[in-house]
Amino acid sequence: MNTYITANSEAGKAFYEKFHNKGRLVMLNLLKFKAIADYTNLEPLQPTEPLSGVKAYQLYIDNTLPALEEIGSKIIYYGKSKDFLIGPDSEKWDAVLLMAHESVTKFMAFAQSEVYLKHVGHRTAALEDSRLLPTSEI
Repeated sequence: MNTYITANSEAGKAFYEKFHNKGRLVMLNLLKFKAIADYTNLEPLQPTEPLSGVKAYQLYIDNTLPALEEIGSKIIYYGKSKDFLIGPDSEKWDAVLLMAHESVTKFMAFAQSEVYLKHVGHRTAALEDSRLLPTSEI
């Protein structure tokens, strides 16, 4: 089973090329959390007590959202999920996050910022699997 936690450089380049002149974009995040967050190779972020994947992901949000809001990004929706009404029974997601960004340029700058790089390990530790689908208005 393949899992997806981070984008590869080819996907990042294609994302930028496709969306750089589209203005506002909304990212659909499908999230599956680990029962216990795995901070292997992330020692600087290692909590003193084991955390659930949900709690580790919340640390990621708590530490990055202020910087995202400063550049005009915002959470549209963050909620629990489980089974599709229409879709494969084999895919189960714990949460859905819709995040609006003013532009791909601002999003990419954030993804290279000190704040993001300092805290993205919480996201990595938290997630068992994810999907990130960028969208623009029709």
